[in-house]
Amino acid sequence: METAELLGTLDREGRLLAEAAAAAGTDARVPSCPGWRVRDLLRHTGAVHLWATGVVADVHTARPPMGDPPDLDGADLLAWYRAAHRRLVRTLAEAPGDVRCWTFHPAPSPSPLAFWIRRQAHETAVHRFDAESARGGAPTAVDTGFAVDGIDELLRGFHARSRSRVRTEEPRVLRVRAITAAAAPGAGANTGAQAEVQTGAHAGAGAPGDADGTGSTGGAGGAGGAGGAGGDAADGTVAVWTVRLSQEAPVTVPGASEKADAELAGPADQLYLALWNRVPVPETTGDPALAALWRQTSAI
Repeated sequence: METAELLGTLDREGRLLAEAAAAAGTDARVPSCPGWRVRDLLRHTGAVHLWATGVVADVHTARPPMGDPPDLDGADLLAWYRAAHRRLVRTLAEAPGDVRCWTFHPAPSPSPLAFWIRRQAHETAVHRFDAESARGGAPTAVDTGFAVDGIDELLRGFHARSRSRVRTEEPRVLRVRAITAAAAPGAGANTGAQAEVQTGAHAGAGAPGDADGTGSTGGAGGAGGAGGAGGDAADGTVAVWTVRLSQEAPVTVPGASEKADAELAGPADQLYLALWNRVPVPETTGDPALAALWRQTSAI
């Protein structure tokens, strides 16, 4: 996706998050984040917004500490979150394109600024889903292109880091395939917006405490590098990745380059949320132990 598109998505997702949080109330439980209430979600996401703002605005070249959120609740907490989100969007929109600040994972990105716009767009989108799960009702649909970009960032960014726990004793291959809704099993049975919320242990959406300081790498195109993951329109594939598992950190390459031991698949919007452990994986084939391994070890 282009950086300008991602910035617009970040703006929209933060507003939707705040609206859902206000509707739910700050004491509401967050089903997709066991143990959290909406106040915890707002404090976490707002603190991450301000942390990212500081990285770019102050041109930090090493990981800075994240400040503690204020001890606010109710309407005051919502107002604080909205202000933190506005400040982040404004800072990213006004920052020079060549700002050379710190980044923390190796997913392809043309610049540090593009990295932060992309990272915060996905951070906010996943937590918007969390807020909407607390509110109840159908969640806002995730755009297919944005979902594909987010899957790519997760696989080639977060899980390319040395701290990824998705590992196997012997080399194995996992395929991740995003498909169109029409190609999904049971298509036409409302497979999208009403996805069941996963209530087990969840993955975060990229909390800064998990950053290990590995900088971003250069790449062509917009803020991300999902373009090489293009699929086969004939079978409904939107994008596909091959994840090589071993005792080392996973190595993910775009495309279906070799035979896989197992596959995780589904419509891009559902698969995006599933890989962040927010909803169940729509479809798994092959060795069920590999699908279970993702669920058990992929928390960020």
